Amino acid sequence: MLDPIVWLHVKIMLTQIHVARDEEGQGLTEYALILALIAVLAIAALKFLSGRIDSALNTIASSL
Repeated sequence: MLDPIVWLHVKIMLTQIHVARDEEGQGLTEYALILALIAVLAIAALKFLSGRIDSALNTIASSL
């Protein structure tokens, strides 16, 4: 489950998308949706891999 802060950012982005209704804004809307999706996927990947990243960094730190 993602943090409430992430959902707040996504909601803000979607609200901004709904505000932009002209044709020029349509391209911007698509980019904003893609950006929101990438942000959610990146945060989910970091949460999923956080244990492995911590383990790798601890291994490196102990070997130094």
